[in-house]
Amino acid sequence: MKYSKNVWNQLKNITAAQLITALEKDGFILDVEVRAERVYRHPSGRKVTIHYHKGSKTYEAGLLKSLFENIGWAEKDMLRLKLIKK
Repeated sequence: MKYSKNVWNQLKNITAAQLITALEKDGFILDVEVRAERVYRHPSGRKVTIHYHKGSKTYEAGLLKSLFENIGWAEKDMLRLKLIKK
């Protein structure tokens, strides 16, 4: 999925906590909790693994892109979940 530069500028500072909150708002449910990662499943069958490290609050661009590909959110979903603004 390709996002506009405006969207990426807003997402590049997203924290694991913000992403997890948005996943839960969208109906994802924590499936398995492992030491440094959490697996979330959506009733539609989508699955995403969130790497959650206490020392690191944000993600590198490549990992962030991969996460959003797995989650499957379009820009309208990110607006609805208040991850980005217009």
